[in-house]
Amino acid sequence: MKIAFIGAGNMASALIGGLIGRGAAPGDITAVDPGAQARAKCSATFGIEARESVDAGLPESEVIVLAVKPQQMKSTCASISPLLRGQLVISVAAGVRVQELSNWLGGHARVVRAMPNTPALIGLGATGLFASPEVGGDDRENASTILGAVGIVSWLDAEDDLDSVTAISGSGPAYVFYFIEAMQAAAEEFGFSSAQARTLTLATFKGAVQLASESADPVSVLRECVTSKGGTTAAALATFAQADVAASIKRGALAAKVRSKQLGDELASA
Repeated sequence: MKIAFIGAGNMASALIGGLIGRGAAPGDITAVDPGAQARAKCSATFGIEARESVDAGLPESEVIVLAVKPQQMKSTCASISPLLRGQLVISVAAGVRVQELSNWLGGHARVVRAMPNTPALIGLGATGLFASPEVGGDDRENASTILGAVGIVSWLDAEDDLDSVTAISGSGPAYVFYFIEAMQAAAEEFGFSSAQARTLTLATFKGAVQLASESADPVSVLRECVTSKGGTTAAALATFAQADVAASIKRGALAAKVRSKQLGDELASA
């Protein structure tokens, strides 16, 4: 499978590294980026060809991955539209809907929209995928292979569900980092050094996530197992409940979902 990445930033690099790590040949992958530094890094790290601009070689690719910022997507689509020969086009840009992509690509309909998240940078990503009706089974398999190179993938039946994916897994790492920051700050207030606070907090989160991943019990049961009546954990959880932390998290996720839809609307009318 010959793949061309338009954009050679962090997400493109994560996908390229994941694909090569799973056996893809560097000679089958091309990156296009106007930045000399990004091109040089991609070539040196992965041994792939990196070009400054889209050229006549693009039609040789079977899959084109659009890995540019949402605000650059319209002009990027315009630049590749004349060179399309029916390839599968995958977009990893947040908020840009399939219909807009198809319009900007001159009516090209073989489009998949993906919403990955930043843990993809270490191969532990979670990606939501939505395809236009013109995307067949082989295309879906190829899209799953590309995004699955950096984590798990989940196909969605409705494009609107990508707003929910954005709110949960797309923005979700920031929620976790926010909680980690607060835990580290508490540890430092207790007298631990920043290094000790970081080590204890990160090990706690990593261990808890791994336990939840490997256990057959729901996380609510795992939480109850740590919580003795009248104990230290119960005191902390009572404070969280009094501050309505769980409801705040839900409200935050809803705000992210609403903003995702708004961004889509803004990009569609641009």
